[in-house]
Amino acid sequence: MFIPMPKVLITDNVAAEGIDLLKKHVPVDVKRGLSPEELIATIPGYDALVVRSETKVTEPVISAGGDLKVVARAGIGVDNIDLDAATRAGVAVVNAPIGNTVAAAEHTVALMLALARNVPQAYASMKDGQWQRSAFMGIEVRNKTLGIVGLGRVGSEVARRAASFGMHLIAYDPFVAPDFAARMGVSVMSLDEVLAQADFITLHTPLTAGTTNLISAPQLAKMKPGARLINVARGELVDDDALLEALENEHLAGAALDVFTNEPPGDLPLLKHPRLVATPHLGASTQEAQREVAIEAAEQVLAVLEGKPARNTVNAPFVPPEVHAILAPYVPVASMVGRLLTSMARGQFVGITIRYQGEIAEHNTAILKAAALVGLLGQVSGEAVNMINAPVLAQQRGLQVTEQTSGDSREYASLISATLHTTGDDITVAGTSMRDEPHLVRVNEYWMDVAPSAPYMLFVDNQDQPGIIGAVGTTAGRHNINISFMEVGRIAPRGQAMMVVGLDDPIGEDVLAEIRALPQVDDARVVAM
Repeated sequence: MFIPMPKVLITDNVAAEGIDLLKKHVPVDVKRGLSPEELIATIPGYDALVVRSETKVTEPVISAGGDLKVVARAGIGVDNIDLDAATRAGVAVVNAPIGNTVAAAEHTVALMLALARNVPQAYASMKDGQWQRSAFMGIEVRNKTLGIVGLGRVGSEVARRAASFGMHLIAYDPFVAPDFAARMGVSVMSLDEVLAQADFITLHTPLTAGTTNLISAPQLAKMKPGARLINVARGELVDDDALLEALENEHLAGAALDVFTNEPPGDLPLLKHPRLVATPHLGASTQEAQREVAIEAAEQVLAVLEGKPARNTVNAPFVPPEVHAILAPYVPVASMVGRLLTSMARGQFVGITIRYQGEIAEHNTAILKAAALVGLLGQVSGEAVNMINAPVLAQQRGLQVTEQTSGDSREYASLISATLHTTGDDITVAGTSMRDEPHLVRVNEYWMDVAPSAPYMLFVDNQDQPGIIGAVGTTAGRHNINISFMEVGRIAPRGQAMMVVGLDDPIGEDVLAEIRALPQVDDARVVAM
């Protein structure tokens, strides 16, 4: 039977090295600048699509590509790809998160030096025929404190380069182990401490609901007078209006931006400020980086087309076919356990101990370990976390991962429990699978049975006293927050207890503060599921 060769379509400006690698194995067509309608008309018959940031891979494009097996982004971000539509269609989405790491780190350092020595302003003055040495007095970065917000791949490379300048290095990243940071000469601390102590602050955190406007008016006010801010990560991390105000009132000595909420940013008032250094998203724009990400993306495409797992699959973790059917229902359980630990943790991550009990302990639990780490790191990593790379990412962050097995599980046929060790209090979460869905059955010492079907879950530490359940429900109702379920775990009547409340609506910090202020409530935390 004739089996046609898979075909690859490239629609953006991908480096020749990546194209050449693909052409050694499969037919490749390069058609740049297609309109959305032209792309929809062109995509049928292709098995793979390779893009950068220009092409928008929408649901209609994926639907039209009936033969599509993989969409590759030659770069780290996948904002231009409809991940949900790709997942529903069984199309793997892969990216290239490693190749531009050094380029982004070097551009960060370049902007820091440009800020310190007023390079852009002096250059513009010289081009105008002026000679104003005294107008552009700068500062040395030696002995200055660099605050790094996000100590992932790029943040770590920035730290290594800044150390060679004789800078003092501090960082905010609660999801790396202190020992890992210490080996680079970096002291980890809270965000407020970093803001108060740093002379330069550079952002390298992923964009999530929790990091949008991470640096806004309250955070800018906490920065030391005369500090300088650098953003080569995501434009949405910084509130533009608040930054402009901080520059105008001279609280900040300067800022440098390579990324913007809207790109191109248009007539943005912030761009006109004389102490702002701006570049048009050049973080990955080096010949070396473009070559590396093109090759990396091509390798991912070829792996998928050959039926192999791609190491940077963004939307669907690879589950080896030899995994025993007994383990399959516990993959989402392990992921849920990890996700809850991240959302409920206090303090710096140090390590995680994962325990497998009952029937699942008799099998190779590598896939359950990977799933737990996907849940643990998926919300906080600057790159896509999947079953393939999760253990590597945990190792890179210096997290100690310990596994324990026991054939005995008195409560359930199989049980997965994990303890996250932090510099604050350790926290333990356990889950199992019942009726083919994950169930949360333990948080610390409290046993319960919760099927986390609501989009949000509120965890309330409280004294088991009459009226406390009603008080929490009344507070939620007063703010038009709908409750879908409520479960209570307790050690003894009228003793310490934990209330788990399923919510259909998001809950703000103001409402959480009201709940924490209720009599008999010790703490309250909300988790987005």
